[in-house]
Amino acid sequence: MSGSKKMTLRVQSSEGTTRVDVLDTDSTSRLFERIYETLHLNTFGFALYKDRARKEEIASSKSRQLRDYGLQHGDMIYLTSVNGTVLFDQPSTSSAVVTNKPHAEQSEPGPSSVEPSNTVTKSNMPEEDEVDLELYRLPGTIQRQRDEKLCRHNSKGCCVHCSPLEPWDEGYLKEHNIKHMSFHSYLRKMTSGKFITLDELSCKIKPGCKEHPPWPRGICSSCQPGAVTLNRQPYRHVDNVLLEHAAPVDRFLAYWRATGHQRVGLLYGRYERHPDVPLGIRARVAAIYEPAQAGARDWVPLAADERGALAAALAARLGLRAVGWLFTDLLPLDLASGTVKCLRGVDTHFLSAQECIMAGHFQNQHPSACRHASSGYFGSKFVTVCVTGDSQNQIHLEGYQVSEQCAALVRDDILLPTRDAPELGYIRDCGPQQYVPDVYYKVSDPPRHRHRHAATAARDSTCPTSTTRSVTRRDTDTDTPRLRPATVRARRLLQGQ
Repeated sequence: MSGSKKMTLRVQSSEGTTRVDVLDTDSTSRLFERIYETLHLNTFGFALYKDRARKEEIASSKSRQLRDYGLQHGDMIYLTSVNGTVLFDQPSTSSAVVTNKPHAEQSEPGPSSVEPSNTVTKSNMPEEDEVDLELYRLPGTIQRQRDEKLCRHNSKGCCVHCSPLEPWDEGYLKEHNIKHMSFHSYLRKMTSGKFITLDELSCKIKPGCKEHPPWPRGICSSCQPGAVTLNRQPYRHVDNVLLEHAAPVDRFLAYWRATGHQRVGLLYGRYERHPDVPLGIRARVAAIYEPAQAGARDWVPLAADERGALAAALAARLGLRAVGWLFTDLLPLDLASGTVKCLRGVDTHFLSAQECIMAGHFQNQHPSACRHASSGYFGSKFVTVCVTGDSQNQIHLEGYQVSEQCAALVRDDILLPTRDAPELGYIRDCGPQQYVPDVYYKVSDPPRHRHRHAATAARDSTCPTSTTRSVTRRDTDTDTPRLRPATVRARRLLQGQ
């Protein structure tokens, strides 16, 4: 058709956003038909609007064209049902199949392939946590009181000095010493006025490419994973770890006090809202389960745990779940006074590369369901708690989580620890058995000139991939969450960012 221009419109509904290809000379009734066919709707009982407030309706007509409404390529239109009409098929409880397998239970891929992309539909969407559903229902804005000095209106008015703030407001986070916004604040920031899809990083070759022989005999730009540059993650999935009682920790440390051997345990509890962080999540720990293990002074070899499934079943009946793991790194300094050596800090490291890899392994085993993720899962709420000595030589607990980038490097088996420097890790070399993409990290010099380095052998690849939060007890829950990089080099890197 002469004078017609092809354009793509985005249609946002309760099921997400879909793209529809039309011509600007098409009638609006043709647009309704295209949406009906593309979204597989049950009926035409829906209305279309140009704005989210549903004020500018697009009426179905055979005489009016789309360009009459000023629609252009890439515009967003909003679909709503009329009189509560059910537009989409509702999955039956008998036929719906819910896939809740974590990454560790899925079939292992080949050395140069990944699992097929499992796009989640409404029929097999994993069930989200209660705390996530609760936070989705909240407005999320930060309410402020009327300022007596700056506000010039009465108590019922509102101005720029007392209007509510967004949960990701940088000034508020800096004022309250919150260095990472919560994950739900990040989602609100990213989805404000638009639709997003979260995809986890993959460092493996895309399967199914028929343009060449499989690796190592061939590779192309279509199936080759892109290079990775490690960046500081702006959000965290869990903002605080709270221990309900001191007794479980005391019983956990009793083994170390009696033998001097290190210990590993699993944290059982629940996730709840964190009142001190906008749209934040807190892990409340109620019990510690110690799996089968052989104690040693410097390391903890884990054995096959026959009672692990039973412990998880008992915890589920009590309304508890595994929310994290903890380990000890304690060396006595004075047995009489009960002090311990300070092994971790600015001059050494906060988490070793091996501990970052272990944390990433556990996070991959416990993925977090997310409605915005194409696979149904994004990130993890599983926390890591280290029991070590602080600067005052007292036993101290510190909580961590590695970033999505670090967890992906661990999942794809390309992040390795070093033998002589526990705080450093490096990327596996590319070989015939496995293709490994280039991984870089950035270094800022004092004049703020940034240089990019390859994270190969003897390079620090875990630096910018770890975040932490404070671990507090119930009677002293006043610490503010804070960021601590995993290594000394990371601390220096992040100072210039």
